[in-house]
Amino acid sequence: MAAVNSSKLSRSKSQLNVMSRWNIMPYKLHLIFTFLLLFVSLCFSDDDHEMEEFLKREFSLSKPYQGVGSLGSSHWELMGDAMVTTDQVRLTPDMQSRQGAVWSRIPCHLKDWEMQVHFKVHGQGKKNLNGDGLAIWYTKERMQKGPVFGNMDNFTGLGVFVDTYPNEEKYIEAQKKRYTPRTQRIFPFVIAMVGNGTISYDHERDGRPTELGGCNAMVRNQKHDTFLFIRYIRRRLTVMIDIDGQHEWRDCLDIPGVRLPLGYYFGASAITGDLSDNHDIISLKLYQLTVLRSKKEEEEEEQDVVTIPSVDNMELLRLSQNEEGMSGLAIFFTVLFSMLGCIFLIVIGMVVYSHWNESRRKRFY
Repeated sequence: MAAVNSSKLSRSKSQLNVMSRWNIMPYKLHLIFTFLLLFVSLCFSDDDHEMEEFLKREFSLSKPYQGVGSLGSSHWELMGDAMVTTDQVRLTPDMQSRQGAVWSRIPCHLKDWEMQVHFKVHGQGKKNLNGDGLAIWYTKERMQKGPVFGNMDNFTGLGVFVDTYPNEEKYIEAQKKRYTPRTQRIFPFVIAMVGNGTISYDHERDGRPTELGGCNAMVRNQKHDTFLFIRYIRRRLTVMIDIDGQHEWRDCLDIPGVRLPLGYYFGASAITGDLSDNHDIISLKLYQLTVLRSKKEEEEEEQDVVTIPSVDNMELLRLSQNEEGMSGLAIFFTVLFSMLGCIFLIVIGMVVYSHWNESRRKRFY
């Protein structure tokens, strides 16, 4: 009887152990699942980009473009030859000597933001027989006609340019002397520039002297959607493009130390000359980025208020561009003088050696 009771007791204990294991299993699975989620989030998160984004409708432009261009009924204002259709805001038609723009009426006071631009460039012109391009702006001035993609020169703020015509091809020989094949560009080309009100955009050199960086972007006459992405966060400017129809962003430029004041205006403009294109804005969507900042960062930003646009280490950027853009002629002379220097050192060495050898022989006699 005692043996039977002990066997029953052992069976009940084992059953209890099994039940307790099954009770603990969901808890353990929950812990493992939570740990995996934390691990994945840590792997794929970036401390500098832990943020939330919120669409700011008052700074965004999208279909059906209700009231755009009409007085007092929209946050956006048209200028020049720009017109609104059911499908886009057309900055310029495919006609010569046209320029147009659309500008926000409200100044933006967001510290960190992201602009997603859905645009289209298309026309009847063949390769290099089209022009001139469009620009996305965040500037102090607004509604000013001018030669820089339909906006004023010597602007104050940020311009991101989709340049579709290579002006330097007018000076092919000069281009061959100035640039190596590695630094020659394929157009259309996207660049960014920060102006402080005194810096002029160099048309003849397609903005090279003042650019922050850029990339080629084959955006003309595409059958799929083309997008431009501009992010400004913690004084870092990032530009990316999505032009291949793959729904993937491709890096274009990433520059730290870009200082842009608050209270500037967003806009888009375009221009045509002897050559032309349709330059269409389908949407401009601005997102406010909520970024976690430490108290120290907030205090530093409060003390260091930006009033004039600038870029830290701009001289270093220009130096690297000059080094990248060293011409074939410059390389030739560099190699030539290096060879002459080596020959000179060899001759000096031979003269010194002959004198030493002669004095050595004299000592033996």
